[in-house]
Amino acid sequence: MTTPRSDTPADTDWMDRFEGLQRLPEAIRADLVTGSRIISVPAGTQVFQPGQSADNLLLLLDGTVRVQQKSETGREVLLYRVHAGESCVLTTACMLAFEKYSADGIAETDVTAVAIPRATFDDLVTRSPVFREFVFTAYSRRITDLFTLIDDIVFQRMDVRLASRLLELADDHDTVHATHAVLASELGTAREVISRTLTDFHRRGWVEQSRGQVRLTGRAGLERLVRSTGDR
Repeated sequence: MTTPRSDTPADTDWMDRFEGLQRLPEAIRADLVTGSRIISVPAGTQVFQPGQSADNLLLLLDGTVRVQQKSETGREVLLYRVHAGESCVLTTACMLAFEKYSADGIAETDVTAVAIPRATFDDLVTRSPVFREFVFTAYSRRITDLFTLIDDIVFQRMDVRLASRLLELADDHDTVHATHAVLASELGTAREVISRTLTDFHRRGWVEQSRGQVRLTGRAGLERLVRSTGDR
Protein backbone atom coordinates (compact mmCIF):
# COMPACT_ATOMS: atom_id res chain seq x y z
CA MET A 1 0.00 0.00 0.00
CA THR A 2 1.40 3.39 -0.85
CA THR A 3 0.10 6.94 -0.62
CA PRO A 4 1.78 10.24 0.27
CA ARG A 5 0.93 11.52 3.73
CA SER A 6 2.51 12.83 6.90
CA ASP A 7 4.07 10.29 9.24
CA THR A 8 5.76 9.93 12.60
CA PRO A 9 8.33 7.46 13.93
CA ALA A 10 6.89 4.21 15.26
CA ASP A 11 7.36 2.88 18.80
CA THR A 12 7.18 -0.74 19.95
CA ASP A 13 3.74 -0.67 21.59
CA TRP A 14 1.86 -1.34 18.37
CA MET A 15 3.50 -4.76 17.88
CA ASP A 16 1.48 -6.24 20.71
CA ARG A 17 -1.68 -5.63 18.67
CA PHE A 18 -0.62 -8.11 15.98
CA GLU A 19 -0.69 -11.81 16.67
CA GLY A 20 2.76 -13.20 15.94
CA LEU A 21 4.79 -10.03 16.32
CA GLN A 22 4.83 -10.30 20.12
CA ARG A 23 7.39 -13.10 19.76
CA LEU A 24 9.91 -11.03 17.81
CA PRO A 25 13.37 -10.94 19.42
CA GLU A 26 14.37 -7.57 20.84
CA ALA A 27 16.95 -6.92 18.13
CA ILE A 28 14.41 -7.54 15.37
CA ARG A 29 11.81 -5.40 17.16
CA ALA A 30 14.31 -2.57 17.28
CA ASP A 31 15.06 -2.90 13.57
CA LEU A 32 11.35 -2.95 12.76
CA VAL A 33 10.77 0.23 14.77
CA THR A 34 13.74 1.97 13.15
CA GLY A 35 12.67 0.95 9.67
CA SER A 36 8.93 1.77 9.94
CA ARG A 37 6.70 4.74 10.64
CA ILE A 38 3.15 5.47 11.76
CA ILE A 39 0.97 7.15 9.14
CA SER A 40 -2.51 8.68 8.97
CA VAL A 41 -4.83 8.37 5.97
CA PRO A 42 -8.08 10.39 5.77
CA ALA A 43 -11.35 8.62 4.94
CA GLY A 44 -11.96 8.44 1.20
CA THR A 45 -8.28 8.35 0.26
CA GLN A 46 -7.29 5.96 -2.51
CA VAL A 47 -4.58 3.97 -0.76
CA PHE A 48 -3.52 2.09 -3.89
CA GLN A 49 -4.74 1.53 -7.45
CA PRO A 50 -4.14 -0.84 -10.37
CA GLY A 51 -0.72 -0.42 -11.96
CA GLN A 52 0.83 1.16 -8.85
CA SER A 53 3.88 -0.47 -7.27
CA ALA A 54 3.64 -1.84 -3.73
CA ASP A 55 6.28 0.05 -1.76
CA ASN A 56 5.00 -0.34 1.82
CA LEU A 57 3.24 -3.01 3.82
CA LEU A 58 0.61 -1.38 6.01
CA LEU A 59 -0.40 -2.90 9.34
CA LEU A 60 -3.64 -1.23 10.37
CA LEU A 61 -3.89 0.17 13.88
CA ASP A 62 -7.27 1.87 13.43
CA GLY A 63 -9.84 2.13 10.65
CA THR A 64 -10.82 0.07 7.63
CA VAL A 65 -9.51 -0.22 4.07
CA ARG A 66 -11.82 -1.60 1.38
CA VAL A 67 -10.12 -3.63 -1.37
CA GLN A 68 -12.17 -3.89 -4.55
CA GLN A 69 -11.78 -4.76 -8.20
CA LYS A 70 -13.54 -3.24 -11.19
CA SER A 71 -14.65 -5.32 -14.16
CA GLU A 72 -14.37 -4.29 -17.79
CA THR A 73 -18.04 -3.27 -17.66
CA GLY A 74 -17.37 -0.96 -14.72
CA ARG A 75 -18.96 -3.13 -12.04
CA GLU A 76 -17.12 -2.98 -8.71
CA VAL A 77 -16.67 -6.14 -6.65
CA LEU A 78 -15.64 -6.09 -3.00
CA LEU A 79 -12.76 -8.50 -2.44
CA TYR A 80 -12.27 -7.96 1.28
CA ARG A 81 -11.76 -5.36 3.99
CA VAL A 82 -8.62 -4.80 6.01
CA HIS A 83 -9.43 -3.99 9.64
CA ALA A 84 -7.36 -2.90 12.62
CA GLY A 85 -4.91 -5.65 13.56
CA GLU A 86 -4.65 -6.91 9.97
CA SER A 87 -2.50 -6.45 6.87
CA CYS A 88 -3.42 -6.50 3.17
CA VAL A 89 -2.88 -9.81 1.36
CA LEU A 90 -2.74 -8.12 -2.04
CA THR A 91 0.03 -5.82 -0.85
CA THR A 92 1.90 -8.78 0.63
CA ALA A 93 1.58 -10.71 -2.63
CA CYS A 94 2.73 -7.75 -4.71
CA MET A 95 5.73 -7.12 -2.47
CA LEU A 96 6.78 -10.76 -2.48
CA ALA A 97 6.42 -11.13 -6.26
CA PHE A 98 7.51 -7.58 -7.21
CA GLU A 99 4.19 -7.16 -9.01
CA LYS A 100 2.02 -4.08 -9.38
CA TYR A 101 -1.44 -3.75 -7.86
CA SER A 102 -4.41 -5.15 -9.79
CA ALA A 103 -7.15 -3.72 -7.55
CA ASP A 104 -8.12 -0.57 -5.66
CA GLY A 105 -7.73 0.09 -1.95
CA ILE A 106 -9.93 2.81 -0.46
CA ALA A 107 -9.85 4.09 3.12
CA GLU A 108 -13.45 3.68 4.27
CA THR A 109 -12.68 5.50 7.51
CA ASP A 110 -9.81 7.56 8.84
CA VAL A 111 -6.94 5.09 9.03
CA THR A 112 -3.88 4.91 11.25
CA ALA A 113 -1.30 2.33 10.27
CA VAL A 114 2.30 1.27 10.54
CA ALA A 115 4.06 1.52 7.17
CA ILE A 116 6.89 -0.96 6.62
CA PRO A 117 8.92 0.03 3.52
CA ARG A 118 10.04 -2.62 1.06
CA ALA A 119 13.69 -2.51 2.20
CA THR A 120 12.71 -3.23 5.82
CA PHE A 121 10.13 -5.82 4.74
CA ASP A 122 12.63 -7.71 2.54
CA ASP A 123 15.31 -7.60 5.23
CA LEU A 124 13.09 -8.93 8.01
CA VAL A 125 11.46 -11.63 5.86
CA THR A 126 14.97 -12.88 5.11
CA ARG A 127 16.45 -12.55 8.61
CA SER A 128 13.60 -13.33 10.99
CA PRO A 129 11.70 -16.64 11.01
CA VAL A 130 9.13 -15.10 13.39
CA PHE A 131 8.45 -12.13 11.10
CA ARG A 132 8.32 -14.45 8.08
CA GLU A 133 5.80 -16.68 9.86
CA PHE A 134 3.69 -13.61 10.70
CA VAL A 135 3.63 -12.51 7.06
CA PHE A 136 2.74 -15.90 5.60
CA THR A 137 0.19 -16.79 8.29
CA ALA A 138 -1.74 -13.59 7.59
CA TYR A 139 -1.39 -14.25 3.86
CA SER A 140 -2.75 -17.81 4.07
CA ARG A 141 -5.74 -16.76 6.20
CA ARG A 142 -6.79 -14.11 3.70
CA ILE A 143 -6.35 -16.47 0.75
CA THR A 144 -8.80 -18.81 2.48
CA ASP A 145 -11.24 -15.89 2.78
CA LEU A 146 -10.89 -15.19 -0.94
CA PHE A 147 -11.69 -18.80 -1.82
CA THR A 148 -14.78 -18.48 0.38
CA LEU A 149 -15.75 -15.36 -1.57
CA ILE A 150 -15.37 -17.23 -4.88
CA ASP A 151 -17.49 -20.07 -3.53
CA ASP A 152 -20.19 -17.63 -2.43
CA ILE A 153 -20.29 -15.82 -5.78
CA VAL A 154 -20.40 -19.01 -7.83
CA PHE A 155 -22.58 -21.28 -5.69
CA GLN A 156 -24.54 -19.28 -3.13
CA ARG A 157 -28.02 -17.87 -3.80
CA MET A 158 -28.14 -14.11 -4.01
CA ASP A 159 -31.01 -13.74 -1.54
CA VAL A 160 -29.02 -15.66 1.06
CA ARG A 161 -25.86 -13.65 0.40
CA LEU A 162 -27.76 -10.36 0.65
CA ALA A 163 -29.50 -11.41 3.87
CA SER A 164 -26.16 -12.38 5.37
CA ARG A 165 -24.52 -9.12 4.36
CA LEU A 166 -27.41 -7.01 5.70
CA LEU A 167 -27.10 -8.75 9.06
CA GLU A 168 -23.36 -8.16 9.00
CA LEU A 169 -23.57 -4.46 8.11
CA ALA A 170 -26.50 -3.49 10.35
CA ASP A 171 -25.70 -1.05 13.16
CA ASP A 172 -27.05 -1.13 16.72
CA HIS A 173 -30.36 0.23 15.45
CA ASP A 174 -30.69 -2.53 12.82
CA THR A 175 -30.03 -0.03 10.04
CA VAL A 176 -27.72 -0.56 7.08
CA HIS A 177 -26.42 2.74 5.70
CA ALA A 178 -25.81 1.78 2.07
CA THR A 179 -27.37 2.39 -1.32
CA HIS A 180 -28.42 -0.39 -3.67
CA ALA A 181 -25.31 0.34 -5.73
CA VAL A 182 -23.05 -0.08 -2.69
CA LEU A 183 -24.72 -3.36 -1.75
CA ALA A 184 -24.32 -4.56 -5.33
CA SER A 185 -20.60 -3.77 -5.11
CA GLU A 186 -20.40 -5.61 -1.80
CA LEU A 187 -21.81 -8.75 -3.39
CA GLY A 188 -20.42 -8.52 -6.92
CA THR A 189 -23.74 -8.24 -8.69
CA ALA A 190 -25.91 -5.69 -10.50
CA ARG A 191 -27.85 -2.97 -8.70
CA GLU A 192 -31.06 -4.21 -10.32
CA VAL A 193 -30.58 -7.63 -8.70
CA ILE A 194 -30.22 -6.01 -5.28
CA SER A 195 -33.33 -3.88 -5.87
CA ARG A 196 -35.43 -6.91 -6.83
CA THR A 197 -34.23 -8.92 -3.85
CA LEU A 198 -34.84 -6.07 -1.40
CA THR A 199 -38.34 -5.65 -2.83
CA ASP A 200 -38.96 -9.30 -2.06
CA PHE A 201 -37.56 -8.87 1.46
CA HIS A 202 -39.86 -5.87 1.93
CA ARG A 203 -42.85 -7.92 0.81
CA ARG A 204 -41.95 -10.51 3.44
CA GLY A 205 -41.78 -7.81 6.12
CA TRP A 206 -38.05 -8.20 6.67
CA VAL A 207 -36.86 -4.72 5.62
CA GLU A 208 -37.98 -1.17 5.08
CA GLN A 209 -36.16 1.05 2.61
CA SER A 210 -35.46 4.75 2.47
CA ARG A 211 -32.92 6.83 0.62
CA GLY A 212 -29.43 5.49 1.28
CA GLN A 213 -30.40 3.01 3.96
CA VAL A 214 -32.17 -0.25 4.71
CA ARG A 215 -33.80 -0.90 8.10
CA LEU A 216 -34.15 -4.49 9.26
CA THR A 217 -37.72 -4.97 10.49
CA GLY A 218 -37.68 -8.76 10.41
CA ARG A 219 -34.22 -9.81 11.56
CA ALA A 220 -35.50 -13.25 12.56
CA GLY A 221 -36.68 -13.93 9.01
CA LEU A 222 -33.32 -12.93 7.53
CA GLU A 223 -31.54 -15.13 10.05
CA ARG A 224 -33.78 -18.09 9.19
CA LEU A 225 -33.02 -17.63 5.51
CA VAL A 226 -29.27 -17.65 6.18
CA ARG A 227 -29.48 -20.68 8.49
CA SER A 228 -31.65 -22.62 6.04
CA THR A 229 -28.76 -22.94 3.61
CA GLY A 230 -26.01 -23.55 6.14
CA ASP A 231 -24.43 -20.16 5.35
CA ARG A 232 -21.28 -19.37 7.32
